[in-house]
Amino acid sequence: MSMSPNTSPGTSNAALQQWVEEVAAHAQPDNIHWCDGSEVENRQLIEKMLDSGDFLEFNQDTHPNCYLHRSDPTDVARTEHLTFVCTRNEDDAGPNNNWMDPADAHKKVDALFDGAMKGRTLYVVPYCMGPIDSPLSRCGVEITDSPYVVVNMRLMTRMGKSALERIEREGSFVRGLHSLGDLDPKRRFIMHFPEELTIKSIGSGYGGNALLGKKCHALRLASWQARDEGWLAEHMLIMGVENPEGEIFYVAGAFPSACGKTNLAMLIPPASYKGWRIWTVGDDIAWMRLGDDGRLWAINPEAGFFGVAPGTSRKTNANALAMLHHDAIFTNVAVNADNQPFWEGMADDVPVTDWRGRPYEASNGPAAHPNSRFTVSIKQCPTYSDQTEAPTGVPISAILFGGRRAGTVPLVVEARDWAHGVMMGAAMTSETTAAATGEVGVVRRDPMAMKPFCGYHYGDYWAHWLSFGDKSHKLPKIFTVNWFRRDAAGDFMWPGFGDNLRVLQWVIERTHGNGDAVETPIGFVPANDAINTTDLDVSEQTIAELTSVSGDEWRAEMRSLAEYFESYGDRVPAALWNEQRRTADALK
Repeated sequence: MSMSPNTSPGTSNAALQQWVEEVAAHAQPDNIHWCDGSEVENRQLIEKMLDSGDFLEFNQDTHPNCYLHRSDPTDVARTEHLTFVCTRNEDDAGPNNNWMDPADAHKKVDALFDGAMKGRTLYVVPYCMGPIDSPLSRCGVEITDSPYVVVNMRLMTRMGKSALERIEREGSFVRGLHSLGDLDPKRRFIMHFPEELTIKSIGSGYGGNALLGKKCHALRLASWQARDEGWLAEHMLIMGVENPEGEIFYVAGAFPSACGKTNLAMLIPPASYKGWRIWTVGDDIAWMRLGDDGRLWAINPEAGFFGVAPGTSRKTNANALAMLHHDAIFTNVAVNADNQPFWEGMADDVPVTDWRGRPYEASNGPAAHPNSRFTVSIKQCPTYSDQTEAPTGVPISAILFGGRRAGTVPLVVEARDWAHGVMMGAAMTSETTAAATGEVGVVRRDPMAMKPFCGYHYGDYWAHWLSFGDKSHKLPKIFTVNWFRRDAAGDFMWPGFGDNLRVLQWVIERTHGNGDAVETPIGFVPANDAINTTDLDVSEQTIAELTSVSGDEWRAEMRSLAEYFESYGDRVPAALWNEQRRTADALK
């Protein structure tokens, strides 16, 4: 399976070959393996991890080819405070990123890579983000000493021989260097060098820190590439909504991690929605480019799901559960008496082993880690769309910006125009979840759900978004949504899940000049009876409250937004300030 370092070339790309040899000389692995992405290779890696204890088999009768991986307890989420964007000019990284001088960053992290792979195999993982034949796709190579990373990258990207062949044809690729190191949080860094199209990550095996094609490449570096090349790399789902007439409308949606993107991307329509159907193109990342027709076309750069397990149930996302009974990797979930995966909200049975491998005791906290994950190919999703592999992508009719807010933000608001919509995205706030280290439930600003992922100054990022308004008159309409409003008793006012299709129906109607709406100082909200409430157990009064706009609360929101914009200095576009003042004046 492996070969000794610095033996026969693994590629005809001289730059790639030289880089691999330089890393091997520095990190000193026992072996080098060039990954081809084959099933034989995948099986060998799984057997290796079963032998080492890095993988545990689930019940192979009920969950064939499903495995459990347990992380180090200090390594269970993205570590934003240890994630850096390293640009020559500090202002280019912006206050939205942790910055380090590139020379200092290379020096710091390279010292940790010295001999870091002794006793391990160095895996060369060529991958393609997006359909292998799409002009919108971009390739990369991750060097890692983690077989767990390799098998996950095989599910999450187009990994192996075909990707290497594209790299050899095109000559360009993103360089990603990863090592588990010693998993010491004090020796853990995730460094991004956008001007060099390079990533260096050490000390973590968690997906967002270690699967370098995902957040590191497909968002932080890709957002920089997209700004330079005139497209958008966004933290967005892509879904198709098919009506009874057979028309399919594609929607992109930005939501912070663990705020329901996956559930929305594969929702099951309410029983009263006969003839409606959902098609899942992606649940996490969208790359969007203007087509010759002036519309925004999107691809999902990923090939799989790295989804949050807790809360995924037959009620919330039956389609997700249906795809997790075979060929899936589970990370930090619990185990039940039948040796099957278990997490909170999944079923009524009691786990026997928690996510750390200890006998389950309620006093120890949740059985599954709140950020426990599943990795699975998107093709196993019951709502999988074959347009996921379309080289041109799919045309986007509407863009949603959503977050988790208990109050203030209505169920749905339509922007007046593109510039106003960009301001709405820039103003996004959400309660934090367990997807990142830190306190849960704190309301923070998360513009476009890109706070942890935008690879450059937010002011420049907003200017890039605004620039599309000058390029086309056929851009998607922009909306904000909030499924999480609570009443005075603390209960959710909107049922969410499949019933979110009722909101999507109104969104689609509005994109075609239909659907009744009322103009408010913050945008258009549904008029009375505009939301289809057939067989919905929600009162008219509750619907009215869900779509109401509190002047006092929104005046405070606009003051807070002004303070937030001021923190980004003179790089905040004048057009964004104009929209803020326009909304604030309307609220007077």
